Amino acid sequence: MRPALGKEILSILVVSAILIWIMPYFIGTYTLTVLIIYGMLGVSLGLIWGFGGIVCFGQAAFFGLGAYTYAVAAINFGESTIPMILAILIPAAFAALLGAMMFYGRLTDVYLGVITLVVMLILFKFINSTAGPQYVIGEARLGGYNGIPGFQTLNVPGQPDAYIWGDPYYYFCAVAMVIVYLLITLLLRSSFGRVAVGIRENETRMSLMGYDVAARKTIMFSIGAAIAGLAGALFANWGEIVTPTLFSLATSAEIIIWCIVGGLGTRFGPFIGAAGLAYLKFLLGQQSTIDNTLITGLILVLFVLFLPRGIVPALADLWRISFARRAGKSRRAQRSRRMRNA
Repeated sequence: MRPALGKEILSILVVSAILIWIMPYFIGTYTLTVLIIYGMLGVSLGLIWGFGGIVCFGQAAFFGLGAYTYAVAAINFGESTIPMILAILIPAAFAALLGAMMFYGRLTDVYLGVITLVVMLILFKFINSTAGPQYVIGEARLGGYNGIPGFQTLNVPGQPDAYIWGDPYYYFCAVAMVIVYLLITLLLRSSFGRVAVGIRENETRMSLMGYDVAARKTIMFSIGAAIAGLAGALFANWGEIVTPTLFSLATSAEIIIWCIVGGLGTRFGPFIGAAGLAYLKFLLGQQSTIDNTLITGLILVLFVLFLPRGIVPALADLWRISFARRAGKSRRAQRSRRMRNA
C-alpha cells in the first residue's frame, strides 16, 4: 500500500470514529441510522454517475430490490445473515445483466437514463400488483401495495433471537458505511478506478487504447447496485416493513437531487447531500405550513443556478482560495522581513 493511501485511510478511520461517537449527542440514533442509510444510497449513485459517467435514473430499483430480497429471504430463512448477503448479490447480478445489455448495445447517456427509469417503473408496477395469495415466494407473500411486514430483523449470526436494534444498530450501519467508503476509496485509487474515470472523461479514447469499456462500465454499474442493495436491506431492518414506494419515481428523483446538491465526482458529496436533505425533510415533516416537495425543488433550482458543482466542490474551492491567500500573505511577510533584515 502506498504511504499516501495509507495516510488517507487512517484519516478516514479517525474522522469517522469521531463523527460516529459525537453525532448521537446532537441527533437521536434512530434518525441518524436512516440518514446513514440514505447517505449510502446516495453514494451508490454518486459512484456510478460521478466517477463512472453512467447516467442512471432508476437507482431506486436496486434499493427496492435489495429491501425486498432481504424481507423475502429473512422470512424463509428465519435469520438475517444469508438474507443480507443475498440483498447485495441479487441487485448486483440484476445490474450486471441489465448493464451488459445496455453497454454492449452501445447505448448513449439519454437512452441509459430512460431504460433504467423504465425498469424501475416496471418493478414498481409489478410489486404493486402482487396483492393476491398466488404471489408467494416460499413462505413470504409479496403483499402488493401493503408490502411485507413482520420479517426477521438483523440478528447476531447464528443467534436468531439476538436482535441488533437501537443504538447497536446505529453503530452497525455506521461501520457498514465506513467500510463501503473505504472500499470505494480503494477502488478509485486502483488502476480499475483510474480507467473508469478515464472512460467518464473520454470513452472513445479509452476504447482505442484497448480497454473493454463495456465490461468495465458493467462492473461499475454492478458495484453501485450492490451498495444500493445493501442500503435497501439496512432500510428494511430500520423500518421493519418494505413497500412498493421503495421503487417509486419520487425515491429515484430524491437520490438524483442528493448527488447534485452534494457534488458529483466526489466521494463524500452524495453522502452529505443525502443526509443533509433527508434531515431537512425530517425537520420540515414536523410542520404542515410548507410543502416538502416545494422546498426540495427550490433547493435543487438554487444549487443548479448558483452552485452547479455541489456543496463539497464549492467548499473545496473556497478552502483552496483561502489557503492560497494565507500562503501568499505568509510569503509576502517573509520577503518583507528579509528586506528589513538586509
